[in-house]
Amino acid sequence: MRIAALLVALIVACHHAAFAGDVAAAQSVIRAQERAFVRDDATAAYSHAAPAIKEIFPAPDIFMSMVQNGYAPVYRHKSFEFGESKTEGGWIAQRVHIIDANGEAWEALYTLEQQGDGSYKITGCSLLKAGQAV
Repeated sequence: MRIAALLVALIVACHHAAFAGDVAAAQSVIRAQERAFVRDDATAAYSHAAPAIKEIFPAPDIFMSMVQNGYAPVYRHKSFEFGESKTEGGWIAQRVHIIDANGEAWEALYTLEQQGDGSYKITGCSLLKAGQAV
């Protein structure tokens, strides 16, 4: 009985470690893109986008223009802090709490997909003013 309990505990611990590693990798990708926006480095920001995003926005400058016009709180902000995350298979959903340049609170939900090489790329970002219903 003790061996079975120990085995279950070990499996759970390994799962949590893998989850934590994947979440840390995803957060690193999001943070790298956020820093690229701060530097106005379209090429670096674009490098973190998934292939499906690159099909829609086929060049870094087009992608950056979309972010500047449609995601101003992501592009320019006072605060950008990670919240809850969830994983399922090769997908990660990561909440980010943002205070925009005007001091207003926002919630961003990033989705990322693990690529064939093991890296994570951003597949989308939904932005909602904090307190707003979905």
